[in-house]
Amino acid sequence: MKRKTLKLIQSDPYLAPYEAAIQGRYDYALRKEQEITGGIPLDEWATGYLYFGLHKVPKGWVLREWAPNATAIYVKGDMNGWQKDESYRMKPLENGVWELKLADDKLQHGQLYKLLVEWQGGYGERIPSYCRRVVQDEQTKIFSAQVWNPAVQAPKRKPFKGLKAGEPLFIYECHIGMAGDAEKVSSYEEFRVNVLPRIEKLGYNCVQIMAIQEHPYYGSFGYHVSNFFAASSRFGTPEELKALIADAHSRGMAVIMDIVHSHAVKNELEGLGNFDGTPYQYFHDGGRREHPAWDSLCFNYGKPEVLHFLLSNCKFWLDEYDFDGFRFDGVTSMMYLSHGLGEDFNGYGSYFNGNEDGDAICYLTLANKLIHQVKKHAITIAEDMSGMPGLACPQKDGGVGFDYRLAMGIPDFWIKYIKEVKDEDWKAGHILYEMTNRRQDEKTVSYAESHDQALVGDKTIIFRLIDADMYWHFEHGHSTYMVDRGIALHKMIRLVTASTINGGYLTFMGNEFGHPEWIDFPREGNGWSYKYARRQWSLVDNPNFYFADLNRFDEKMVHLLEQGLKPIKDNCGIHLPWVYKLADNEGDQVVAYHRGDLLFVFNWNGQKSFSDYGILAPEGKYKVVLNTDAKEFAGFGLSDDSVEHFTQHDPLFAAPDPHSGETKGWLKLYLPARSAVVLKREK
Repeated sequence: MKRKTLKLIQSDPYLAPYEAAIQGRYDYALRKEQEITGGIPLDEWATGYLYFGLHKVPKGWVLREWAPNATAIYVKGDMNGWQKDESYRMKPLENGVWELKLADDKLQHGQLYKLLVEWQGGYGERIPSYCRRVVQDEQTKIFSAQVWNPAVQAPKRKPFKGLKAGEPLFIYECHIGMAGDAEKVSSYEEFRVNVLPRIEKLGYNCVQIMAIQEHPYYGSFGYHVSNFFAASSRFGTPEELKALIADAHSRGMAVIMDIVHSHAVKNELEGLGNFDGTPYQYFHDGGRREHPAWDSLCFNYGKPEVLHFLLSNCKFWLDEYDFDGFRFDGVTSMMYLSHGLGEDFNGYGSYFNGNEDGDAICYLTLANKLIHQVKKHAITIAEDMSGMPGLACPQKDGGVGFDYRLAMGIPDFWIKYIKEVKDEDWKAGHILYEMTNRRQDEKTVSYAESHDQALVGDKTIIFRLIDADMYWHFEHGHSTYMVDRGIALHKMIRLVTASTINGGYLTFMGNEFGHPEWIDFPREGNGWSYKYARRQWSLVDNPNFYFADLNRFDEKMVHLLEQGLKPIKDNCGIHLPWVYKLADNEGDQVVAYHRGDLLFVFNWNGQKSFSDYGILAPEGKYKVVLNTDAKEFAGFGLSDDSVEHFTQHDPLFAAPDPHSGETKGWLKLYLPARSAVVLKREK
């Protein structure tokens, strides 16, 4: 009997020629799960963190490590004068596992330690692979494991049910260390007290935290991970991170972390490189071991032990810290043998031409399955620039199982448009097309810019638009044409990006109010300065600057869209209201569309305002609920937004619209140059 075609292929006939490949990856994930678990539920199997690493037990301590090539392993540290001590020698068990049991008085909270791993022909100091606490000496800059068993534990957390099904996701991407005004590394506690209330007030319902997993180089932005189970001690203690997450939950916000499973730092003293004397314990051997562009090591996702390590890592952060999911970094690099380098991905054949890393795709599939077994409300987001079909579709349908994929083409579009296209050549319809060009069966997270666009060597949108005038003309009453233009486009770009989402919207910390300058972490080239590795909240808190107006606009925009884009349930499942284009006048540079009861009208024209501009819209009474040109948002206030607008019936359009089923009438609006207005229909 012929097998039933997977839903992913049924929904997209263009995938039919690649059915064997899609079915193959689906079958492989099922076989691999059975092979590694032996039939045990995946979420019960992926608990390596409960077995490996250092644990306090009723009669003392137990430490376990996997190092199959080791000939001997010793624990050395504060407890034994950092000497090779036979009483701290680990015993070999089966399958390359080593174990040490110690009495209560042999270890104390706060002590530093490392493993001395010996192998045939060599030895090296190592930090345990499942270590949960790693600290750096301020003078020597050396990292060590730390015994962590504080007398005061984190308070018992309250259950968090997660966001409502289908609810639009508004993500505030942030970095703990650079979240303060002071030129230093900020802490979990400072973020909890000073930044969480800001995020809540803005209306974002999800906090995405970068650089949580311990990393030896601060300037890597957390992407060269050394210790996968250790929350970075730069920012404080595990208890303080748990308190931050609990506080966010109490405010109704989900918290996800930027998880890095696409590669690992090459360091041997701090990380997993050459851990037991072999280069291939966790990573590929030979030419596939090192990432050709990132100066890092590539995991071998085909090894059961590596799958156990990484899947256990996923469950650990959900279980131990109560995170609500992950944004998976570098998914494109994982899924292709070429790491996506030099690939154009210009057609379906680009995804199924033998360039796929089947083991990596299998790992991602199992990771998504596990995460949603552990937490039904969990959120998973794939950072993928390739557009792999099915990446954000359920596994049962033939997909990889992510909830969302990042719409990485949108910020690239904005950079190109701002840099290369004159204002008078901006095409309103083309902008709307780029915002909505996606697979309808896969949810995406749209964004105008993230941390990537703010890094040194690049420019944020506000800086591309205004440049040096930000330094001298960003105070009320001192603006220039460049400032006025930049502020207007900054608001419009965010509104058109956020209002066209089919899943979620993301902003990076500070970009919502046009944070000036770039991000540059302390490094030799800047004298190890923290001047640009911070956020200047004092600017947005000063009512004399336009930063406050932009922040106010972002707050109003997010709250409006959260309330206005309510999920609906129909034959297509639970989804946000569809985007229906109502007008696209290339000559005028005007575009209009509606979603549910919200009507969005954009006049991208920088030279012309229009009176009584006709928009054929669903019939009814409309009220203005957001206007980018309002004075409270640093606009000119050219419209009277208190005026109610009524559609004028036109017998030519009396027949119901084939998409929405509603009749339309003419809505006459005043559209100031370079502005956008949102109206709400009152039925």
